[in-house]
Amino acid sequence: MTAKNKIKTDTVLKDFWRDNARFADLFNAAFFQGKTVIRPDELEESDTDISSIVRWNGHMETVRKILDVVKKRAHGIDFVILGLENQQRVHFGMPLRIMLGDALGYLKEYQEIAKKNKAQGDWEDSDEFLSGLRREDRLHPMVSLCVYYGERAWDGPYTLAHMLKIPEELRPVVSDYKMNLIQVRESEELVFHNGDVQAVFEISRNIYKRNYKKIEEVYQNMELSSELGIVIGAITESPELVNQALERKGGRMNMCTALEELKKEGITEGRKEGREEGRKEGRVLTYFVNYTP
Repeated sequence: MTAKNKIKTDTVLKDFWRDNARFADLFNAAFFQGKTVIRPDELEESDTDISSIVRWNGHMETVRKILDVVKKRAHGIDFVILGLENQQRVHFGMPLRIMLGDALGYLKEYQEIAKKNKAQGDWEDSDEFLSGLRREDRLHPMVSLCVYYGERAWDGPYTLAHMLKIPEELRPVVSDYKMNLIQVRESEELVFHNGDVQAVFEISRNIYKRNYKKIEEVYQNMELSSELGIVIGAITESPELVNQALERKGGRMNMCTALEELKKEGITEGRKEGREEGRKEGRVLTYFVNYTP
């Protein structure tokens, strides 16, 4: 983003997904083909800091991990933790990062339960005392989703096994860990019901494809909030779009008008690339013409 506005994409995205309606729609699209399984009124904000102290063999180490957005989906006394990771660049260690985040989430709850049990001191036997858990104690599930916003296709690993060099004979016994990943650039099949989420994914995807005609067909008679313009501009790294969104009076903007500048910007970049390629080809041609064996 430009120095003029000092927009941090990570902060913009965190703020956008804190809205329960958007968050629920994203997870329903990612995991349930758009069916309303997670409802906004079931969600409540949860602590994003899942850092913990890990102890083993008398050694102690602090492991720090902060998720981007975390929601607790409550059903009476039972709940599920839903964690969102925003990723703007391909990260070749992402499955490990996701696994670590989930493990620390479980460890945090484990330690909380063990602390409570220790305070009550009502153990059935030494096995419960040793583990800190009673036989009936259960941890609550953590479901993590990584959203990748980059323009180029994700060519990093999708699972922990993809990061490992495993001898063929050991593959059946090596534990794997799957990462839940969706890509904005390849989101045509996702079913959204929230208008804000649909607009962000659809417009960003088509900006990457330079398919401005498609955006104009859908949004030519619609005005979007400046907030959405900032989110889309941050995702697609379009300072011009962010600037226009910030300058709109009344907090509304017309995407078609905004895209005119993006198209000009794209054409200009194309001409620059063409001229540079022409210069390269000219240098190569000159080399071969003047080359004397």
